Amino acid sequence: MAVFDRAALAHVLKNGVEQLDLGLGEAQQEKLLDYLALLNKWNKVYNLTAVRDPMEMMTLHVLDSLAAVPAFKDAQNVLDVGAGGGLPGVVLAIARPDMKVSMIDIVHKKTAFLNQVKAELELGNVTVYTKKVQELQVKTPYDVITSRAFADLSDFVNWSGHLLAEGGRFIALKGTAPAEERERLPDPWKVNELQPLQVPGLDAQRHLVFIGRA
Repeated sequence: MAVFDRAALAHVLKNGVEQLDLGLGEAQQEKLLDYLALLNKWNKVYNLTAVRDPMEMMTLHVLDSLAAVPAFKDAQNVLDVGAGGGLPGVVLAIARPDMKVSMIDIVHKKTAFLNQVKAELELGNVTVYTKKVQELQVKTPYDVITSRAFADLSDFVNWSGHLLAEGGRFIALKGTAPAEERERLPDPWKVNELQPLQVPGLDAQRHLVFIGRA
């Protein structure tokens, strides 16, 4: 079992934040480490991620999500669909405390974990829902709806399109963003931009897929 070496993880996080030029303060970085500690602890019982090694979690999950943060610079109200263990939702909420972040998942043990994270890290900008996104109704639509390795792009927009504000957009975190998925998007949705991401310490393809109304 890989040990949770907080000092080593803090070093990797600090270097990653500097490479990504995110300007996160020390308190935010400590919260990200606290979140990773919770994810590591709960994962042993709840199986929130297949990644078991905390250092791999730092790169594959935390830094991977942090690399997407600049894409949310104009967002004020975000929904993370199929939030699972809180990626990218929790990371976004810590990096952007001025932004409202809602997370939704149908699996109770995952949303129980997210509620625990919200309470322990005192994330006042977070809301957690346990239900299918197709059934979610909100008073204020979201200006960005995001997901990370959640579903086919067509399912993603079909299931959650009713929650997107006028002029809003989807931002999907993908590996390779396959062309056939993008071409299958139903009207009125279209891919506006495909942005490659450089994740510190990760030698693998990562992309952001921006989808809006045609």
